[in-house]
Amino acid sequence: MPMLSCCSVRMSLFAMGFLLVILQPSTGQFPRACANTQSLLRKECCPPWDGDGSPCGELSSRGSCQNILLSQAPLGPQFPFSGVDDREDWPSVFYNRTCKCEGNFKGFNCGECKFGFSGLNCTERQLRTRRNIFQLTTSEKDKFLAYLNLAKNTPSQDYVIATGTYTQMNNGSNPMFRNINVYDLFVWMHYYASRDTLLGGSSVWRDIDFAHEAPGFLPWHRVFLLMWEREIQKITGDENFTIPYWDWRDAEDCVVCTDEYMGGRHPTNPNLLSPASFFSSWQVICTQSEEYNSQQALCNATSEGPILRNPGNNDKSRTPRLPSSAEVEFCLSLTQYESGSMDKMANYSFRNTLEGFADPRTAISNISQSGLHNALHIYMNGSMSQVQGSANDPIFVLHHAFVDSIFERWLRRHRPMLEVYPAANAPIGHNRENYMVPFIPLYRNGEFFKPSRELGYDYEYLQEPALDSFQEFLIPYLEQARQIWAWLVGAAVIGGIITAVLTGLILACRKKRRGTSSEIQPLLVESEDYNNISYQSNF
Repeated sequence: MPMLSCCSVRMSLFAMGFLLVILQPSTGQFPRACANTQSLLRKECCPPWDGDGSPCGELSSRGSCQNILLSQAPLGPQFPFSGVDDREDWPSVFYNRTCKCEGNFKGFNCGECKFGFSGLNCTERQLRTRRNIFQLTTSEKDKFLAYLNLAKNTPSQDYVIATGTYTQMNNGSNPMFRNINVYDLFVWMHYYASRDTLLGGSSVWRDIDFAHEAPGFLPWHRVFLLMWEREIQKITGDENFTIPYWDWRDAEDCVVCTDEYMGGRHPTNPNLLSPASFFSSWQVICTQSEEYNSQQALCNATSEGPILRNPGNNDKSRTPRLPSSAEVEFCLSLTQYESGSMDKMANYSFRNTLEGFADPRTAISNISQSGLHNALHIYMNGSMSQVQGSANDPIFVLHHAFVDSIFERWLRRHRPMLEVYPAANAPIGHNRENYMVPFIPLYRNGEFFKPSRELGYDYEYLQEPALDSFQEFLIPYLEQARQIWAWLVGAAVIGGIITAVLTGLILACRKKRRGTSSEIQPLLVESEDYNNISYQSNF
């Protein structure tokens, strides 16, 4: 009877998915309108906006085609090459002119709104709430699962992926792109940002990652989730959809690994998912990094087998258990966002500790252990455990939504100014003004080092009373005052001492004057009233 029930749920989810299949625009990597010889040779990606037919919607004052301004800040020493990787100075190898959108408009053709805005002219603020997956109703949960399956079966209308490097494309004269479904588009983007550098022959450089092991880890995944969330909203027509999160603190096992949620364990093969879950039929892509390296090729999104997952049967010496609440609280207490080399060897770095390369009890780097974010990936013991292909497992979005919520808690607790995010000397692609690989439209790392409410979303367990406009106006000034508070107190103490000294001198002078002859004193008041004057000081 339970198997019949699971099968009926699975069939209903499939039916819901098919009913929802609509080809609508999606955001991601290479815009289809720019994946052609003309655009590559001109190095220009300024597609027309459908609303008025002009590039970047210029006729409607939405934006215009502009030269890309690249950061000139120095990089860290981790990548000792130049001009060998298409991702350097993204996206200038492919395009040096893109749409620069005005106001709250955004998108590769300025046809969308910035995160946190909606409406015909992108003037309406919005705030959506991400919820714990276990707080969803059965219908809400089933709808989420159906949306995932829909994304896996809906071709991306606006975006394609590159199947070759720019050199392999003969510097643009031989475009190499292919279609991809909406879900796998994001899997491919995660792969592309974290893949090794191909140096020719059989040589590769592995110490490079535009989305991990450096300051951009948290902003990059924040953008990734926002874009993924928006695509689900588009293909389903559900404008209120938000990604649920899995709060894995103190969990004793993978409580989402059931057929009711993200897929249970196969009855005879512990490395596979239960056939009662439709995730068991999903095919993964971009998981064979060593093969791509040996062929000096990019992942071309060919199916490579089913999702693998064997939670808890991982290397216990590296990850003995899932993270605890105490470890998260210690991580949140760290005051430095980044430190030292700003990579996986950084000590006392909030980012490195949350990412999992530093011990969550001491904040000292220890790459032989995997903590917090990394611990969850290792614990899943399958597709999630290999960086480049980890987004194949749909648990990925639940996990990273919760990691993002921890980032959000740190931002709210410490209220860092933008200058806290490193402007220079971070690993390649991770400086504050670097554009994130491989997103088009373009986003800088520093643009997402801000509270989530400014980006249009919140977390259910973090919700605070809405601030009125006057309070919101005061917050940045109060924050600046907080950061210079010690200086202000010191200045006030010194000022008080100086005032006291001056006051003493003035009183001494006046006392001395009272002792001189009346002939040389100025006639200020009548003599009989002089001694009745009372001096009051209001400090």
